[in-house]
Order: sequence, then structure tokens, then C-alpha cells
Amino acid sequence: MAAGKEFDFHFDEALRKRGVTGAYSLLLGADQGRTPPEEISSFVDGVVAGVRQRAVRDLIASDPVYAGFRELHKTFEVPTRKLFSASETLIRYVEKRGDIPRIGPLVDVYNAVSLETKLSLGAHDLAAVAGGISVRLTTGAERYHPVGAAEPEPVRPGEYGYIDGDGTGSPEVICRLEVRQSEKTKVTPATRDVFLIVQGNAATSPADVQAGHDRLTGLLQRFFGGEVVSLHRP
Repeated sequence: MAAGKEFDFHFDEALRKRGVTGAYSLLLGADQGRTPPEEISSFVDGVVAGVRQRAVRDLIASDPVYAGFRELHKTFEVPTRKLFSASETLIRYVEKRGDIPRIGPLVDVYNAVSLETKLSLGAHDLAAVAGGISVRLTTGAERYHPVGAAEPEPVRPGEYGYIDGDGTGSPEVICRLEVRQSEKTKVTPATRDVFLIVQGNAATSPADVQAGHDRLTGLLQRFFGGEVVSLHRP
């Protein structure tokens, strides 16, 4: 699709009452080759080093923000205890391996900000988005192909998700809960236009979520340039 300021975005306000809160925007015209890779790696290294001291299983389990995502999943009757938020998955990775996966410039930066803030962050390639994006409850009729998976997976009705649809076919989940995104919209080093997710829960104030969003967009512009278009504030 052609990214632009008239992008169709909808957040179902009923989700807010159940604990879903987020700040959402577009970054248009990013150049992931603008900053030398070693400068980005140095930034990410610094963040990882700063959070290693709290990457301890007992501290992770008791932290109110990570616990807030687990409670949020219970609210939607998510049936697995191992389906952690993206932010908890990251710090558990650090706890186990001492680092985060290094995937690409833009992804590495937003993962570092997720570590800093404990919020669940995501970015989706707008070139792969067929229509607008809605944050809403799933019906079970959507298609979902998790990133890295060989095949699509069934969609469980009654969860919240980030859903792409242009009215010409089955809507597609591009991120299940705030946990795992889709293969379709994954960011590559060639990606220039992205939809950005900064999501919290009932344990995070709107100010905290907005501050995390502003931290993310400020760093992305510093490293990659581009224009930020705000879509929704918490």
C-alpha cells in the first residue's frame, strides 16, 4: 500500500476498559543504512548491559509491568502460561543468554527500547499492509501466519489483535495480542515505512506509554530519519 497521512487506523475503545493501552504511529521514509551499524550496536549493547542486573527470573516474575501483561492475558482467557508478552520474552532471553537476538537495525533499536521501558513494542512493514489496521477482538475468521512459522495457525476468537483488512478478503492478524507478529509484515533492512506499536497494560500509566512511544520515535528518527505521523495516544 502507499503509506500516507490518511492511513486508516482504529482502536476499539472497549479494549481500554479491559486493560489494553497503547500509543501508535507511522514512521515514513526511514533509511536503515543512514547510521553505521557499529553505532547502533553500541547503543543496543549499552541498553542490554544496563538491564542485565534485573534479568533475574524472580525479579522478572514479580515485576508489576510484566505481571500486568500476564494479568491482561488472563482477562482474555488466553489458554497458555507460556505465552509471554514480547517485552517479557526479551528480558527472559537476556536472562538466559546475556543478550537479545540481533535481527536488523530498526528491529534491534525497538527491542532495546522495549528492554528499557518494559513495554511491548512492535513495527510492521507498511508495504505489506493491505488496508487499514484495527486493534480489536478476533472473531476466529482471520488468517494468522506467525513470523518464522512454516504454516498459518488458527485464530482463537475473543483475543485482541492487530488486524489488517481491506474488505476484499479475510482479515489478517499481523500481531497476536502484543506477543508475536506475522510473517507478512515483518520488518527487513529494506523496510522504509512502518506502523509502530507501543503497548502497555493496566499497570502502566498513559504517561508511561506515551513516554515510551516518544523515546522510541526519537531514537528511530535519530538513527534512521523519516517522518513520524501520530495515529493514537493512550
